Amino acid sequence: MGSKDQAGGAASSGGGFFSSFAAGMRSWGTAVHKSVNGLLGYEGLEVINPEGGTDDAEEEALRGRWKQEDRDSYWKMMHKYIGSDVTSLVTLPVIIFEPMTMIQKMAELMEYCELLDKADECEDPYMRMAYASAWAVSVYYAYQRTWKPFNPILGETYEMVNHKGITFLAEQVSHHPPMGVAHCENEHFTYDISSKLKTKFLGNSLDVYPVGRTRVTLKKSGVVLDLVPPPTKVNNLIFGRTWVDSLGEMVLTNLTTGDKVVLYFQPCGWFGAGRYEVDGYVYSAEEEPKVMITGKWNTAMSCQPCDQEGEPLPGSELQEIWRLAPTPQNDKYQYTHFAHKINSFDTAPKKLLASDSRLRPDRYALEKGDMSKSGSEKSRLEEQQRAEKRTREAKGEKFTPRWFNLTDVVAPTPWGDLEIYEYNGKYTEHRAAIDSSNVADETDVTSIEFNPWQYGSSSS
Repeated sequence: MGSKDQAGGAASSGGGFFSSFAAGMRSWGTAVHKSVNGLLGYEGLEVINPEGGTDDAEEEALRGRWKQEDRDSYWKMMHKYIGSDVTSLVTLPVIIFEPMTMIQKMAELMEYCELLDKADECEDPYMRMAYASAWAVSVYYAYQRTWKPFNPILGETYEMVNHKGITFLAEQVSHHPPMGVAHCENEHFTYDISSKLKTKFLGNSLDVYPVGRTRVTLKKSGVVLDLVPPPTKVNNLIFGRTWVDSLGEMVLTNLTTGDKVVLYFQPCGWFGAGRYEVDGYVYSAEEEPKVMITGKWNTAMSCQPCDQEGEPLPGSELQEIWRLAPTPQNDKYQYTHFAHKINSFDTAPKKLLASDSRLRPDRYALEKGDMSKSGSEKSRLEEQQRAEKRTREAKGEKFTPRWFNLTDVVAPTPWGDLEIYEYNGKYTEHRAAIDSSNVADETDVTSIEFNPWQYGSSSS
């Protein structure tokens, strides 16, 4: 542990760090991967306060959102699930939720989508990969929030426009296991993802494995990028101050040329050593390092051309390619300004779909601070979902997504196989028909009743 944390602390110093780091990263980062697996298996490691010591553990526990008796009661219920995937096994109280759903959270990856625009416009194939990997890292500041998003209702959607020329659409296509898919597009790129989470409950922590397939197509060059993110660990889930860390490898592959980025997310050690730090290289298809990348996922990322040994090229300089935008002070949910935009109807298109996450009464009530109503509406929606499932089973039918089609492709991921959905284009036609209409949309969107249900009789 000690040498790894010290190396992480030196990441921002440049050449000295990369001379020792390069050897371990030479063959697509294989040696680094082995060391990460060792850390993941070390379940005895628990950092109570990553910004300080362990002497304030009791104080941090008292600052938690739950009363101590609530934590004790919840622990009695949860300990039987140790070692299990608890993705959809447990009903959780809204007191630990944030007013956003999982498919809205998928849209947070679009905050710095201008990095993909730069990648598309870039003529240098290796800098193109550097910009694209910075985009993939940029979302982790938002992902460190410890509030839980709402699980989407089957058939729920989320639409977003009015942000840097993109049109974003996500749909919940499976409830057990929970699975969401999304399509996003602007003049520079298309983005498609099929995603489901796999978890492992370890007592006071939770390992989260991103079982998903991401495809980004850059329109100018025509290259297709594939992203495999690292796993995430939620620490102090029940006792102590909850905090989130991502650790391990992120791999971004250019499927067209064979170029690849391998970034290593440092695990957080004692007293916060190494936390947030990300380092790695852009490799050519011949496995030669071309650009070194370093930074912190909560602050900024930079890059610099390097030689075959991973050392900075003489005369070159470290170039910042991404920096975190200013964030609200003392925000209740640690939201960024963009997260607030995601919940806002300002980013909603004209004639918003009634299945949109913004319209969920439990989410909306929590956003307005009505915890009691949020809890009762959450229970009501979950019962409606069970009722619709009974209706579907009685009819001998399966749920059919509206905007995405299930393909015959089953993609392997580091954490299991994944069924792949593809965008069917119907939403583009739907939007074009609305945008070409001369009828003004004067509907008060807050008055639209949330309705993702396939069977109307189930929603009564």
